[in-house]
This record gives sequence, structure tokens and C-alpha cells, in this order.
Amino acid sequence: MPATDLSVYDPPAEFSQEEIDRFNRTWSAPRGIFGMIRTVNNIPVAQRYMATGFAFFIAGGFMALLLRIQLGTPENTFLDAETYNQIFTMHGTTMMFLFVIPFIEAFANYMLPLLLGTRDLPFPRLTALSYWTYVFGGLFLYSSFLFGVAPDGGWFAYVPLTDREHSPAINMDYWDIGLSVAEVAAMGAAAELIVAILRMRAPGMSLARMPLFVWAMLVTAFMIIFAFTPLIVGTAMLELDRKGLTTFFMPEFGGEPLLWQHLFWVFGHPEVYIMFLPAVGIVSHVVQTFARRPIVGYPLMVIAILTTGFLSFGLWVHHMFAAGISASATTFFTATSLVIAIPAGVQVFCWIATLWAGRPVWRTPLLFVGGFLAIFTLGGLTGVMLASVPFDQQAHDSFFVVAHFHYVLIGGVLFPLFAGLYYWLPKITGRLLSERLGKWNFWLMFIFFHLTFFPMHIVGLLGMPRRVYTYQAGLGWDGYNLVSTIGAMGFAISVLLFLVNFAWSLKRGEKAGRDPWQSDTLEWSQDSPPAQAQFQMVPSVRSRHPLWDQETLAETDPQRDRLLDDMKWRPLDWRGAVVVSVLDGEPQGIVHVPGPTAAPFVMSVGFLFLFAGLLLDNVTSLLLGGVITLIALVLWFRPQRTESLALEEIPTGGTPDRLPLLVGGVRSNGFWGTIVLLLVLATALATAIASYFYIGPGVADWYPPRPPVPGFDAWGSLALTVIGAAAAGWFVNELRRGRRPRSLTPMLVVAATSAAALWLLVRAYGATGVSAAGSAYGSTVMLMLGFQMLLAILLVAMAMTGVLWGLLAPDDPRGEGVAINTSLVTAFTLASAVIVMFIVYATPYLW
Repeated sequence: MPATDLSVYDPPAEFSQEEIDRFNRTWSAPRGIFGMIRTVNNIPVAQRYMATGFAFFIAGGFMALLLRIQLGTPENTFLDAETYNQIFTMHGTTMMFLFVIPFIEAFANYMLPLLLGTRDLPFPRLTALSYWTYVFGGLFLYSSFLFGVAPDGGWFAYVPLTDREHSPAINMDYWDIGLSVAEVAAMGAAAELIVAILRMRAPGMSLARMPLFVWAMLVTAFMIIFAFTPLIVGTAMLELDRKGLTTFFMPEFGGEPLLWQHLFWVFGHPEVYIMFLPAVGIVSHVVQTFARRPIVGYPLMVIAILTTGFLSFGLWVHHMFAAGISASATTFFTATSLVIAIPAGVQVFCWIATLWAGRPVWRTPLLFVGGFLAIFTLGGLTGVMLASVPFDQQAHDSFFVVAHFHYVLIGGVLFPLFAGLYYWLPKITGRLLSERLGKWNFWLMFIFFHLTFFPMHIVGLLGMPRRVYTYQAGLGWDGYNLVSTIGAMGFAISVLLFLVNFAWSLKRGEKAGRDPWQSDTLEWSQDSPPAQAQFQMVPSVRSRHPLWDQETLAETDPQRDRLLDDMKWRPLDWRGAVVVSVLDGEPQGIVHVPGPTAAPFVMSVGFLFLFAGLLLDNVTSLLLGGVITLIALVLWFRPQRTESLALEEIPTGGTPDRLPLLVGGVRSNGFWGTIVLLLVLATALATAIASYFYIGPGVADWYPPRPPVPGFDAWGSLALTVIGAAAAGWFVNELRRGRRPRSLTPMLVVAATSAAALWLLVRAYGATGVSAAGSAYGSTVMLMLGFQMLLAILLVAMAMTGVLWGLLAPDDPRGEGVAINTSLVTAFTLASAVIVMFIVYATPYLW
């Protein structure tokens, strides 16, 4: 493994110090309090993201200790039932929604540009928006403790226990609304990661050369899009029910309580693998580095990651085996639950084979990986047991499930996360953590973990139910619960020891240098900690293991080297990054990366007022939130001086020796971001359709005696949608023919037709003669037509942005990019309008 020459990152000889300073100033994050608000750089934002996520982990862990103290002895009065339910709910909510997913995404936000060989993520403002929204959403949720109304319906919020009849206070409203904030933040970060991985890699980094952590995060990000969207729709439906506006889950109105479990677990079980797959990537890097050889079976590992992501969406019903599911359904989901163990087994055997064939160096990161392998294997075995319907029906509501759950999540997620922290924190902080404290940290955590959770298997098989706040003495559970409580205390000490180690390393830890582990991937070619620009010189990749296999990271092809001239410590006065082809990583263009702005922070403040208004039914707060959000949108989309500089310096058409500046079209980041948005919208529509058919057809008297018939309003809204889509399609078709039509007219048509369609859709709902509050059928009709109304509002906003560009800067290619993205949404809106029309107006006559 030859040492790679890293002199490629030195400034070119012809560069003056003034030019170097200009480049560094361009990429530096602003300072001070106001600077912190304006910062969008991935490094400082990711650091805050990780710190906030770990703070929520500490809070969730503290609540876990309170729960264990309560259950440590029988008939304990440390917590009363209501307080226990609140802490139990917030513990699960914190760990699942405010710690693991946000922390993993924050970790990826920091590491992916370094692993990919790029300077930043494609939408830095979206990263900042995700962070601020996550912070305000978490604080919003925790503020419920201040008023004594913390969520108390369980982190799974099963109805009817959480409907307005059985939970009339605002406890679960806090959960519904606060959780939506965390979900939106997670999906924003996922969209960022998808576009970054597919489009912003180092030249030469084909899909087959991507590090396994990158593969894991790509699949994870897509899973977040497809799993979190149904939960967002479901929580919106539950909140509307609680407000008395709909009746989706109310059987007395034709609703179906079991629908909530389907919507929750179609998110909930994929989420287990959303948390697990990044751990797979972390473990692969640690094993590869400390085994001193490439991972065995790289193609098999990639296939296993893809297979796990796909199969994870076919498991959710195994959480509902005790809910009266049909035999055919239980058979299918049992089979899928067993099959998904195969890719997990492939991954484990690849890691073991790598260690077996290599020369393992047992540093702290690899110790945590060893602990992970042992614990996750045990958790997997109990998972196979619970996939069997007879056993599941016996153990379903017992502490055996709690033990299995924590063996999988702590063993399969937390131990790899600690391995990743010990492995990558030296890159982030510039200093190594103490090996002695690290080994103590591992052994304490490993031993006390088993002491905490293994007895729960036994006490569960002895009959102790989960979700209870106390129990009688003499049932044979006392000793096991006391041991679990002692173990939890020891586990907390192990986490405290990690914090001590981290704090010690910041001042006294050995300096890490660029590559303390002699690893193989691009992040170790950079300084520790890395510069804000990260890669002043874009590296060229010709191997999966560039630092092991390449003598230099410089480009060796003269033609491609000339193409990359504009990215050698350039541009000086605006932020630029390379965009590559998806499959083979060939450079396709240069994109402008947005710089500091307060827009994400302002928008998050607007969201906070909106959510407070929804919680309290306060119109003033809603209006104020809307105004603040509108101001933030103006700040977000107003033209930037640096964009104009980019247009002046680099031609959008490109030349044989220069990459083009990409501001619109299929190669631009905005286009790919719009594609991700359409995936979210399509998943939301599919969720609404599935809810409609799950509740309705086949149920006697579900449809009204006279189902709605499409009138002028319904047909008119469809016709207007066709006109808008045709206008946008004409514009795109003209561009394909090499012409440069003005975007003003088609965007005016789209804005006008969408606004008129919105008005007609409101009238069409009124003409149906059904009430969302009066029947579940009326609720589903409102859900369908309401989705089309939201699309119309989105189109009005996008088209009006295009209109402004057409009026103020008709020759600016940025307006053309807005128009192209709008055309994608118009096409989707037309397709969904046809589907919604058919379901609302035709299906009542087919059943």
C-alpha cells in the first residue's frame, strides 16, 4: 500500500497569498451570533447537529433511568402512572425521532463531502433549514414538560387511546405536531444526501467505487423518503381527527382504528433498517481499516444493502400479528421477516471473512464492532423467533419484545455509532481519543448492556407485560428487574466515560494528523480538522481505495485535467463544486453552491409559529408564522451576487476545454432535487389512496346513498390542470429543440390555471355534499381533493417565481431552470388529478 502523494492540495505556484486568502474567505463560515444564524457550511452545521442530537440522547437516556428506577422494585411509588406514561412516551420518541435518525444524518452531513471528494452538499440552505427546524421542533416537543402536558400515549400513539375522546388534553397534540417537525427535518436532510451522492462525487468515482458508508446512506436516504412520508400523512390524519375535522380512525363514523397501526408500522419497521444500514457502512469502514485489507465481498455487501432496504418495506405487519390479521397475510409477512435475515447474514460473514483474512489491529473502534457483532446476532435470533406467529402471539406484549428491540437497536445501532465516533472524531476534532479510556468505555458498555437487557428476555417469558408502570411482589420478576436497573446505571456510567474521554481529548489528546489509522478513503487525505472548503483541489479517483492504490490524487488524463482547471483553488469569489454523471462519475459541469444567509433560520422561526398556532388553534400565531415564512422565501430565492459572478466567469454552454456552469436542466442539482420532491408527493398520494381503499370499499353503507358526481367544478379543475401542463410542456419541448423561448408566458399560464383550479377544487369538494367531520368517507374524499389543492398551491408558488424571473431578468438562465422544474410538477399534478378524479367519482360505482 504505497503512500499517496497529497501535494496536489498545495496552492498552485502561480497563486499569490492574496488569492489564497480570497478563496479561504469565500468558503469560511461567518462568525459571531448573527454569523451562526447565517452559516450554511456543512461542517459547522453538522457539528451543531451532532451536538444537539447527542444532547437529546442524554435526555432520552436520563428518562430511561427514571423508568428503570420505577421498575427496579415492585409496587414502587417513585413515579405515578401518568408521569410514567409521559416519560415512557418521550423516552421512545426522543431516541427514535430526536436522536438516532438526526444524529446519523448529521454524521453523514459532515462525512459525505469528505468521502465523496466534494466541497459541500448541493443544497447547504436545506441542511441549515433541517437543523434549525429540528432544534425548534425538539424544543417545542420538550416544552410540553413545562406545562405538565407531555405526550402520554406511547411513542407509537395507538388509537383509539390517543383520539380526542380518550385523550382530550393537548398532550398528544404536542406529539403529533412536534413529531411532524422532526419528520420534515429528516426528509430535508435525506433529499440533500440523495442528490449529493448521485451528483457530487469526485471525478472518476463511479457507483462501483463508492465507499460502503456512502452506499448505506444512499439507500437510507431513499428509505427515509418512502417511510417518513406515510407517517407524516398519518400524523396529519390523526391530528385532524383530534381537532374534530375528520373521522379517519373513528369506527362510529365508518373509520378504522387499525389503519393507524398500518400507517405507523409501514414507517416503523423500515425505520429500524434506516438506523441499521448506516451502521453497516460504519462497521465496514472500521473493519476494512483495522483488518488492513479491502472488505471481502464488496459487490455482495452492496447487494445486501440494497436488498435490506427493499425488503424492509415488506415487514410492517409482523408488528400486528396479535391484531387479528388474516392467515394469508401473516404467512407472507412471516416469510419476509425470515428472508431479510439473509442479507444481514451475508454482511456479517463478509466482515468476519475480512478480519479472518486480514491482520486485525484491535483498537477501540474495532472493539465496538466486535461488541456489535455479538449483540446484533443475539438480537437477530430473537427477531427470527418473533417472526413466528405462534411465538409472537405469546410474547408480543411482554418484556421479551423490549429486550429484543433494545438488542437490535443498541447492539445494531449504538455500538456501531460509538465505533464511528472513535474512528472519525479525530478527523473532526484533530485529536485522538484516549485508547485506555476507550477500552474501559467499551467493556463497561458491553457488560452493563447485557446486564440491563438480557434479564428482560427471562422476565418477559415469565409473563411480565411491557408498558406497565408497576407490578406486584412475589411474581418472580423482582430480582430480574433489580438487575436490569443496576445494569442501566452502569450503562449510563459508560456513556459518561465517553464524554470524559471526548472532553479530555479536545485538550490533551494526541494530534491526529491527516491519517492516523492509515485508512483508504478520501477523508483521510484532508487535514484534521478539515478546511471549510474541504477539497481546494478536486481529487481524481481511480480505485475503491484511493489512498491505498493511487500514487497521486491528481488527474492523470490531460483532457479531463484541463476541464477541471476552474476547480483548482478556484473560483476565488464564489463557491463552486463539480457535478458528475450518476453511473461512472464523469465530470459534467460546475454548480454554484449557495453561501451564508439567514433565510433557513427565519423560515424555521416561521414554522415554529405555525406549529404553535396549530397546537393552540390560534389564528394570530398562524398568520404570523405564514408572514415570517413568506419573508424567508423571499430571502431564500432572491438573486445572489455570487450567482451573477459565476455566470460572468463560466459559460453556461461550456467549451471543449471548460466545464459548463449548470443552472437549470436535467444536469442541475435543482432538477434532481425536484425529482426527490416528486417522490415524496407520489408516496403521499399512494398513502392517501391506500387509506381510502383500506377503510372503504367492501364495507356496507360506507358510501352515501347518492355518491358525488363530477360537475363543472371538477371537470373545470381538470381542464385547467391540462392547460397548465401543456403550457409548461411546450416550453420544455422548445428547449429540447434547441430554441430559447421566454418562460414568462408559460409560467403565467401555469400560475393562472393553478390558482383557478384551486378555487374550483374547493367548490368541487363543497359540491360532493359529504362532510369530513360527519363520516370517514367524507374524510377520505377531503384527503384526496385536499392533496390536489396542496399541489395547486405549490404550483402557484413555483410558477410565480418563474414569472418574476421572466419579468425582471428574461435572459437569465436561472429563470429557465425554475420553469423546467415547474414543468415536472405540472406533469405530476396532471397525473395525480386524473387518479384522484377516478377514485373520488368512479370507484363508488364499482363497489
